[in-house]
Amino acid sequence: MIEVDVTSHELSFAGRPARLVLARDVTETRRLEDQLRQAQKMEAVGRLAGGIAHDFNNLLTAILGTTQLLLRDLEPGVTMRDDVEEIRKAALRAADLTRQLLAYSRRQVLAPKVLDLNTVVSNLDTMLRRLIGEDVQLVTELAPHLPTIQADPSQLEQVILNLIVNSRDAMPHGGRVTIRTAHTRFTGAETTAPLPAPGAYALLEVVDTGTGMTADVKAHLFEPFFTTKEVGKGTGLGLATVYGVVKQSGGYIWIESETDRGTAVRIAFPVVAASPQPHEVLPPRVESSPAGETVLLVEDEEAVRRVAAKTLELSGYRVLTAKDGPEALTVAARESGTINLLLTDMVMPGMTGRELAERLVVARPATRVLYMSGYTEDAVVRGTAAAGLAFLQKPFEPEALARKVREVLDGRPGQR
Repeated sequence: MIEVDVTSHELSFAGRPARLVLARDVTETRRLEDQLRQAQKMEAVGRLAGGIAHDFNNLLTAILGTTQLLLRDLEPGVTMRDDVEEIRKAALRAADLTRQLLAYSRRQVLAPKVLDLNTVVSNLDTMLRRLIGEDVQLVTELAPHLPTIQADPSQLEQVILNLIVNSRDAMPHGGRVTIRTAHTRFTGAETTAPLPAPGAYALLEVVDTGTGMTADVKAHLFEPFFTTKEVGKGTGLGLATVYGVVKQSGGYIWIESETDRGTAVRIAFPVVAASPQPHEVLPPRVESSPAGETVLLVEDEEAVRRVAAKTLELSGYRVLTAKDGPEALTVAARESGTINLLLTDMVMPGMTGRELAERLVVARPATRVLYMSGYTEDAVVRGTAAAGLAFLQKPFEPEALARKVREVLDGRPGQR
């Protein structure tokens, strides 16, 4: 459909009244305006989602920690134990939702690696065939000699799983879903919706023969909590998560779909000039037992600080606490003994966890560092996982905290 902007002007021509009518094709302008409005809306919703997830993760860390500490003291078979277990299960489900919100808002910590997209798809083949059921045919068409990309392998697997689940649900009476990879180059002259920057890309396509979508549904696809599924059969965060992971990985995603004619999801990842990183198989870690090591715990959320401190004390550590960076430096200055580990939140008022660690290790170079956060603000924590720094994502349970602390103390120093 062509959109035309028509303007009319009265004028005098040879002494006689006349009217000048101008018609201008504004189809491309309107399309670009719509894309800009959609991008702005998605960014605003993403910021809101990220902020909500951050606050919820602090609350959930306190809830999960308290419930697990209670479960330690309750004997099996006690009625109250069952009630506490239900609270824990509900909190874990809420934690899963916040993880998806973080993915959508592009505020999660990624551990990107150089990957062969074909290998990722092939490794998922068996799982995907079990997932879609016998009435759906799965076809893979993998391009040979595909260039490598850089992405978080676990997040990329989640992207593929979410897309396959959506395709399966769109084919209640069976059908075919095709996973295809390809190598292409964008020049900047394309009219594809996301307008990829010029360069070489590896394409991932998931095409199904399902029910398809209307134009109205497509307009809201990537918005969190938007779903066309029945109540109880979807959170509306699947495609929102896919969108966030793709964008945070530097990629582009667009969807083509028509009612009763199926759906094609296409994702373009920039290629990198590097060889795939091999999957590391680490030898089993022989963990030592806590021997009264001192941990400096820095956390601005009081409930989280209290639960983390109790967990560490029950695990055999001596714990020093502070609510922010300046207080932590004061506590450290008063401490005459060794501080074996700094356990710090990354995003705090006044001083970030990174800034605190950098200042502390100047005076105490042997102190190891473990960061934790409920979300990841790019300006503060960009590259944390990629740089090999020890990191614990909130919400976490006491057992996970104790295990990670022991792992860092038994490993190499993580000063910066």
